[in-house]
Amino acid sequence: MDLFSTGAIENLLPYDGEVNYYGRIMNGSEAQHYYDRLMETIAWRNDEAIIFGKLILTKRKVAWYGDKEFLYTYSNTTKKALPWTPELLALKKMAETQSGTQFNSCLLNLYHDGQEGMAWHSDDEKSLGVNTVIASMSFGAERKFSFKHKTTKATTSLLLEAGSLLIMKGATQTNWLHRLPTTTKITRPRVNLTFRTIVDQF
Repeated sequence: MDLFSTGAIENLLPYDGEVNYYGRIMNGSEAQHYYDRLMETIAWRNDEAIIFGKLILTKRKVAWYGDKEFLYTYSNTTKKALPWTPELLALKKMAETQSGTQFNSCLLNLYHDGQEGMAWHSDDEKSLGVNTVIASMSFGAERKFSFKHKTTKATTSLLLEAGSLLIMKGATQTNWLHRLPTTTKITRPRVNLTFRTIVDQF
């Protein structure tokens, strides 16, 4: 595999950031195998958010894994990373090979159907540093994924396939929001892994 072939992947953003979609990086049976293992072995929990001082539990479930007990804070709640599973380590290696970046943590999301999604946001937490690289892998149901520029409001979208890889890097998190829109058409679960690099905690 040519680690320097990433330049041939088209940037999905017109300006102020870089997003590369590699499509499926594994065959259908491999993608199904990892989907099944992730559903069975990950310590899924309902996500938490504190909104106007009130603790809210989401239907969507999450998990947080890493090299160490990294703390990750978003939506006014903090999570402590669990130790890697064999499947997560294998997938991390795939993401690192494609992106040329070393990752030390992974946030996982489980969406039970299309009625569960994610509102507009950017992964710009201080713990991720500036111009961070995030590798997003998708399993299960195919879902639409959208970007919106914070200033110009320009938008672009794509369909994330099962077993696919999306890389967000450069100034993407500084200048763009992203979301997973809800839909009533999707009835199957989707598992999403976002490999990240936590900085300056140890």
